[in-house]
Amino acid sequence: QVQLVESGGGLVQAGGSLTLSCVASGGIFTNYGMGWYRQAPGKQRELVAEITPGGFTNSADSVKGRVTISLDNTKKTVQMELSSLSTEDTAVYYCHADADSFDYGLGVARAMEFWGQGTQVTVSS
Repeated sequence: QVQLVESGGGLVQAGGSLTLSCVASGGIFTNYGMGWYRQAPGKQRELVAEITPGGFTNSADSVKGRVTISLDNTKKTVQMELSSLSTEDTAVYYCHADADSFDYGLGVARAMEFWGQGTQVTVSS
């Protein structure tokens, strides 16, 4: 089964930057797009940035101009850099992927959605 493993979260000072990485491992994982969502306390999970299989990127208005997202297809890794951090960026960040994979439960190959376990990012003022 495919797993997404995140790294790079932690405590960061306001005005600083962070880099989050996520690697997909195990199972079949092709034709994939990857990205990052976040969920702050008491708020809904929201898209931060994503990159499609064709290399097109999309990001939330709140991070435009501050975010860079890249995909390494040889390593099945997505990396996101977020700069000029503020306390409003404090959240749990989740890696997300849409990919063609094998559903062992159904015994068929199909488009599937995967989530990482989440990594906490705390921005201190």
